[in-house]
Amino acid sequence: MNATDRTPADLLRSALAADPARPLVTFYDDATGERVELSVATFANWVAKTANLLQGELSAEPGERVALLLPAHWQTAVWLLACSSVGVVADVGGDPGAADHVVAGPGQFEAGLACSGERVALSLAPLGRRFPTPPAGYADYAVEVPSQGDRFVPYGPVDPEEPALIVAGAEYTSAEVVEMARSEAPALDLTGPGSRILSALSYDTWEGLSAGLYAPLATGGSVVLCRHLEQLGEDTVAKRIESERVTATAR
Repeated sequence: MNATDRTPADLLRSALAADPARPLVTFYDDATGERVELSVATFANWVAKTANLLQGELSAEPGERVALLLPAHWQTAVWLLACSSVGVVADVGGDPGAADHVVAGPGQFEAGLACSGERVALSLAPLGRRFPTPPAGYADYAVEVPSQGDRFVPYGPVDPEEPALIVAGAEYTSAEVVEMARSEAPALDLTGPGSRILSALSYDTWEGLSAGLYAPLATGGSVVLCRHLEQLGEDTVAKRIESERVTATAR
């Protein structure tokens, strides 16, 4: 990663320039049996399309707050980087009534209706399937995002010193997110390119976000993001660690 990178979106651009084909996020949902692997290039394409949706269709502006009512999931990671690309504040698990826009997953649709702005629903179903009928008051992400452009250009430069992330009540600027992710990586045994961390932590804390996205991104590593890992026995987890060539864990 480049020392000049000061936003998470900068980190993704550097990763794309360095090695677009390498894995970045591998996601397991052990309640459904789903496994999805996204290379840097594929992940960046999802981020670009989502950022175009956010800036264009939702008319989100830098400084506005987007409540992300979502679990640890590969699509949540995409939304976090899309928010960084546009310059809006990603408020993880935040109050939808105080947010300008809301992005919600199953179990959160009723709560998300408290947001008076644009609302986007994610099914979180395997293969990113659409809803048979979208929740009332929401646009279906799986319907809206495919037609978005594959290249994203923000209307203006994103200021790394402006607020970018709120999680567990704490607010961080883009520069702070990058600095913290870099400084904490060694404690997570993320030592640089080739490092691969298995994380079963929730995204509702900084520790979960760092291990499950930002620290591997900041160090040129990758993450095996596991939802419902507690449903597996230790022997199965050990086999996954071996098969996925995991070098570190956060559980």
